Amino acid sequence: MTHQNSIYEATVPVALYVAAILNHPSITAGDDNPNVETQNRPTLVQLLDWLGDTAYDANDECVAIDERLYGEGIHDEQMRAFRDARPAIYSAVHSLLGHDNADVRHTALVASIPLIEHPLLTQHQAALAAHARRLLATSTDRHHRDRVLDALRAWGQGPSALENASDFAAREHYARLRAARASWGGGYSEDPPF
Repeated sequence: MTHQNSIYEATVPVALYVAAILNHPSITAGDDNPNVETQNRPTLVQLLDWLGDTAYDANDECVAIDERLYGEGIHDEQMRAFRDARPAIYSAVHSLLGHDNADVRHTALVASIPLIEHPLLTQHQAALAAHARRLLATSTDRHHRDRVLDALRAWGQGPSALENASDFAAREHYARLRAARASWGGGYSEDPPF
C-alpha cells in the first residue's frame, strides 16, 4: 500500500476500499471489548490515520518537491491516481467529522486536511476550519494540533488565539531542530570516533 512515503499501484484501490468500509459496523466491533486484544487505538482511528498519512504523502507540498526534482507536472502515476481519488475518499472521511468519539472526529479532520486540496473540495475549507477550532479547544494530541495549526496558517486563518503554551513550545522546538539540521550542512560536525 505505502512504504516510506511512497504510493504504489495497490494504494488507490486499497484506499478506496478502506474509505468504503469506514462506516461498516464490523470496523468498530470488538474495539470496546476488554477481552479482545487490540492495538491501543480503535480500528476506525487506525484506518483514518492511514488514509490521512497517505493523503499527506500525495499532498501539494509533495507534488512541489517532485516538480523541483523532475520538472513540471506530476511524474508519479500512482500519486496522480491517488490525488484524483481524493473526492471519493473525502466523502467517506467527511461523514466521520461528527462522530461521537473525539479521537475519531479529530483523526477524520486531520485526514481531511490534505484531501481538500483537490480543486473540487477547496470549498470545504471554512467548514474544516470550524472543526479545527473545536479540536484546538479540546485536544492535547500533539500530532493533531500540529496538523490543524499548519492548516489554519496555510488557509490564512491565523490560529494564534487558539495556541497554548504547549503549541508555542513545540513550534520553538521544531525551529531549533530545523536550525540544527541546517547547520549540519549535509556532513558531520566532527570526525567520527573511529
